[in-house]
Amino acid sequence: MRNRTLSDLDRVVALGGGHGLGRVMSALSSLGSCLTGIVTTTDNGGSTGRIRRAEGGIAWGDMRNCLNQLITEPSVASAMFEYRFSGNGELAGHNLGNLMLRALDHLSVRPLEAINLVRSLLKVDAQLIPMSEQPVDLVALDHEGNHVYGEVNVDQLQHMPQELMLSPTVDATVEAIEAIAQAELILIGPGSFLTSLMPLLLLPDLSTALRRSTAPVIYIDNLGRELSVAAAALSLQDKLDLMEQNIGRKAISAVITGPRNKINTTSDRMIIQEPLEASDIPYRHDRALLRLALEHALQQMK
Repeated sequence: MRNRTLSDLDRVVALGGGHGLGRVMSALSSLGSCLTGIVTTTDNGGSTGRIRRAEGGIAWGDMRNCLNQLITEPSVASAMFEYRFSGNGELAGHNLGNLMLRALDHLSVRPLEAINLVRSLLKVDAQLIPMSEQPVDLVALDHEGNHVYGEVNVDQLQHMPQELMLSPTVDATVEAIEAIAQAELILIGPGSFLTSLMPLLLLPDLSTALRRSTAPVIYIDNLGRELSVAAAALSLQDKLDLMEQNIGRKAISAVITGPRNKINTTSDRMIIQEPLEASDIPYRHDRALLRLALEHALQQMK
């Protein structure tokens, strides 16, 4: 791996949800079809939550967010996909992209087919795969032993839950497992730790694929403080430990983090600590700086 660059790799797989994964995917969009994103599908808030309650199906919000950030050619289709209804009517607050994905899901045999149709419409080369094609929710067992259902409620926990689980038990998308098996580099994060990253690792077949993979795994740490009180209390080492407990081995070989973040990891893990903040939104990663940090990590790997 040493002295290789990102453009030398044929299979890069990034895992996460929402803004974080979209940022990573857009930073590496020049990789085209060599880049695959595996997207969390447990969101139950906002427009996505309303659609799920009314229509069922998987959560589309994180997928839409990733697609939005990968659009490189503005068009009528992309403007429609990004459009959000205003006003006070029944459509107020709904994102047209979410509705389009749900409608295409109705017309398709599989949710993945709906995603591929939108990718074609928006001219997005990178591949995007939902973590599961079956509807699923995040559930926590809180510090008092109560079950807390749904991402929105889990994010409001004041204390770390005793356990996180998925309900019902679902399978990971076959293509997601295949992508991990073929990956030459795997990226996890950034994103809300409990609700964007951990749901992926709660899928037994996906965590098994990560355990079996021989590809180096890089964790991209958040720049801003977590909105979740429980997650904000976690140290970097805590997060690595929790992820690797679910994966079943010490899998994360490198961490990319900002200069302000505290590092308290063991010395045998590569740490790339560089300026990463976007000039307009400091808690978001600058795409060029993130790509540069990933290149630096890749060059130092054996």
